Amino acid sequence: MKQPPKKKILLLTTGGTIASGPTKEGLAPILDGDSLLRLLGPVSERYDITVRDILSLDSSNIQPEEWRLIARSAASAFLSNEGFDGIVITHGTDTMAYTASILSFMLRNPTMPVVITGSQLPIFHPLTDALENLRTAFAMAASGIRGVFVAFNRKIILGTRAVKVRTTGFDAFESVNSPCAALVDGGGLRVNYDIIPPVAGAFSLEDHICGNVFLLKLVPGLEPRIFDALEKMDYRGIVIEAFGMGGLHFIRRDLISKLQMTAEQGITVVVCSQCLYERSDFSIYQTGQKALEQGVLQGFDMTTEAAVTKLMWALGKAEDQKEVRKLFSRSFFGEVVI
Repeated sequence: MKQPPKKKILLLTTGGTIASGPTKEGLAPILDGDSLLRLLGPVSERYDITVRDILSLDSSNIQPEEWRLIARSAASAFLSNEGFDGIVITHGTDTMAYTASILSFMLRNPTMPVVITGSQLPIFHPLTDALENLRTAFAMAASGIRGVFVAFNRKIILGTRAVKVRTTGFDAFESVNSPCAALVDGGGLRVNYDIIPPVAGAFSLEDHICGNVFLLKLVPGLEPRIFDALEKMDYRGIVIEAFGMGGLHFIRRDLISKLQMTAEQGITVVVCSQCLYERSDFSIYQTGQKALEQGVLQGFDMTTEAAVTKLMWALGKAEDQKEVRKLFSRSFFGEVVI
């Protein structure tokens, strides 16, 4: 009986714990993609894998410049005639959620699955979680389901919904405010098609982003003068993690009035909740309604990582604040349910 052709997968490596080994200064990325595949063993033989090593960094050093490189490497595969069926990207866990979110916006209408994975222990460690995470990532990359995803601990998460919630546990990522896109169990890869956003239209690479976005976690008594400093530092966008449903203090230290002045200076302000789960809603309390009157944008049920990267992307696409607001208010890959 003739065997079906192997799925052709592109493996892009960027470093991270999964590729790390001991050095004089502690663990650091030292393994390339071919080394990862050798350690993965027979599972890699199920696919026709092409390896491209594009970075070798701890993910704490992956910044907007590296996001562009990763996005362009994926885009080259989309636009080539090499016949890839999917892409797996290995990445450190610390900033993986940011990379997954920004790629979800930069890679508009991807032509194949893009699956990001990594591990909590290096792949050479006898108790590593890397092997299982790679197996899950390759299975999703071969599924034909278009989009950007995170594969970790037998879970597939939309790129805009993944949040790292544990520093050492293998169940490091959760799908916040959304079910998982797929799970791996005794029945194999079980896909939840109901929550995967449809991908339609031609692919476009939208990698022009504005890195001048500041994330501010509100604490009781925060001085409004902080926004004067951010304006002087040429920040174009601010994401505020506010209290509860979106509360901001305005007695004695009037953040609400300061936000109005900040908006008048052309800075876009997004407010979301410090609470990891459930949505913010400014319409309920007086403080939230006052913020809306000053033109702040609601984050609703977005993760912080999605709110920050989406604002960077929107500011990179548009100069006009009205257009930025329009872009930010639209859901592109399941990042918000209004």
